[in-house]
Parts: sequence; C-alpha cells; structure tokens
Amino acid sequence: MKSLLITAAAAIGFALPAAAQSGEPIKIGAVLSASGPASFLGEPEKKTIELYVDRINEDGGLLGRPVELIVYDSGGDANQARTFATRLVEDDGIVAMVGGSTTGTTMAMAPIFDDYEIPLMSLAGAVVIIDPVQPFVFKTPHTDKMACEKIFEDIEKRGLSKVALISGTDGFGKSMREQCLGVVGDYGIEIVADESYGPKDSDMTPQLTNIKNTAGLEAIVNPGFGQGPAIVTRNAAQLGIDVPFYQSHGVASKSFIELAGDAAEGVRLPASALLVAELLPDDDPQKDVVVDYKTTYEAETGEPVSTFGGHAYDGLMLVFDAIKRANSTDPVAIRDALEETKDFIGTGGVVNMTPDDHLGLDLSAFRMLEIQNGDWTLVD
Repeated sequence: MKSLLITAAAAIGFALPAAAQSGEPIKIGAVLSASGPASFLGEPEKKTIELYVDRINEDGGLLGRPVELIVYDSGGDANQARTFATRLVEDDGIVAMVGGSTTGTTMAMAPIFDDYEIPLMSLAGAVVIIDPVQPFVFKTPHTDKMACEKIFEDIEKRGLSKVALISGTDGFGKSMREQCLGVVGDYGIEIVADESYGPKDSDMTPQLTNIKNTAGLEAIVNPGFGQGPAIVTRNAAQLGIDVPFYQSHGVASKSFIELAGDAAEGVRLPASALLVAELLPDDDPQKDVVVDYKTTYEAETGEPVSTFGGHAYDGLMLVFDAIKRANSTDPVAIRDALEETKDFIGTGGVVNMTPDDHLGLDLSAFRMLEIQNGDWTLVD
C-alpha cells in the first residue's frame, strides 16, 4: 500500500491571495481504494482530489492557511483502511477526512472518527453509513435505498410488477438487496426470484438460468458494483433474457458500458446528473456545476468522467465550505457547520443537511438513465 502526501493551498470561490498564506497547514486526510478491485472507484476519486488541490493551490489559501492533503491507498482492504484511519488521526493530525471509497472500508473506519470526534465524509453508497446517524460520519453519494426506490418507481411506471433480484455479496450489493426487499412492498412489486453471486465469480449463467425459468418474470434488478454487474449483463444477453434490466448507481461509469459491450444496450440505472451534464435543461440548478466539473476532469485527465470522481469533488468541497463557514479548523466546529449545510449544489444534487440527515439529498437528486448506442441517455 502506498501513501501520497500533497501540500496545497485550498479554496474554491473563497481563496485569499497566495501571499496571504501563513500559519500551520490545515490537514485533510483521505483513504481511497486507488488500487485493487475497487480502483474504478478510488482512481477517479484520487485524481479528482489531486486535480482540485492543484487548482486550489494556484488560487491561495483557506482561512489564510495552506492545506496539507494526506492520501492513503487502502487497496479496498478494510483492515488497511482502519490502520490508515488510525494513523491519520493519531499521527498525522488531520481535522477532517474524505473517503473511503467502499462501504466496507468506510464502516471499518467510522468508529475511529466518531471516537476521535473528527468529521468523516464517505464516498460510498450504502445507507448504513448514515442510517442510523453517527455524530461525525457523513456521505456524498445517493444511498442504495434511494436507488431501490428510484428503480421500483420506474418499474411501476412501466406497468411491471414481477421482478427478479440478482445481487453481489459484497458490502454494497448485500446492503442494496436488503434495502430493495425492505421497500419493494411500497410499489406493489413482487420479488419472484432472488439470486446472488460472489465478487470473484466469473460466470453467473446458472443463477440467470433460474431467473429465466421463473414464471411471469417481467424485469431484473442487479444490486452490485465492480465487474460483476457487467458479467451479469453479458450472461443475461447470452441466455436471451429479454426483459427490462436495471443496474445500480454502483456501475455509473463508462467502464461498465465498455465491459458489458452490446449487452448494455437498453440497461437502465439511477445516477447523478453528472453523466448527462450536457443533456440537462439550461435552467437545471446543477447544470453549471456538473458541466464545469466534467469539462475540467476530462480535459485534465483525458478520461471520461464518472460519478465516483464527482462524489470526491462534492466531499472535498463540502468540507472546505464547512471550514470556511465555521471560520475554524476545530473538528467539532467543522462537523457542526456540515450539519448546517444548505443549498449546496454538487455533482450529486442539491445538498441540505441537518443533525438528523448526514447526506442531505432526496430522491429528486437521482436521474434515471438508459444506455443507448453505447452512451447515457436521460429517461426523466
């Protein structure tokens, strides 16, 4: 595992001249899955943070002080993440944290940040991160529960009611399956099959054959992230399963389309506005933010934007915004300011947090997308 130490000045829209920087640096930590099986999450997150720290460095300082960003790569390993989290709070002296990339790494680190009373801004998807609320734990992505609700809402609109689940057994897939089972009754939908697969499985044909043979099958929902959902999508096409197919926001990057190939055509998933930035109407409150981030990221990295990098952008900017409003680097003051966040426009939506809501997004922040001709299109 490697660590990266970057020292930079920080401010977005509230920079002071570089010459005004003085005093001890403000230390911000990050533990990301920049390598390993979850690198499709951590790599764009890391690049985003580095990119915007560089840009911030050119503009000046936060509260007149430089920011020291300390990033560790957990490789997606929960034990490593916990070790790095302990190092950040005990040795590095951070005042806030952005990460981890996955539900598993986040949940391993969360107790440390609560114990030390330092804000943790997670970039992972599961609702268990912020429900029940933990005093110092926040997150930027839409939750798996919200994804289930958005998917079932769309299925209901299409007049369908008999749905099969095929879920990954990773932390996110397991959590989303549980959330889907918990809310499905609100939509008059019946789960007619319930299959699963492991994170290292390379062929889901047996499970999908069971689903194909299920009487009355009308749609399939695949809670999961990583390469598994792309394999599921290809296997379903190979078996000639011809019903509406839904993925989660856990695959909201161009790499899923590339891995799934032609089988991705027609697949729907809930995701942030970032993936369809240019398709948004001009009066959409998010348009300027998502177009600017997408344009900047793609120009600087030469890679297509993903919602995962957007989560890191939102997390970093939320923390900086809270420090500015608190006019303090005291971790408790930063936490209090985060809980008072109102009308913050990010790539994931318009954020309004409270002491009882450490996400601050509602279902309207999700857009239903469909893959057509190898790209994202906006359904609603």
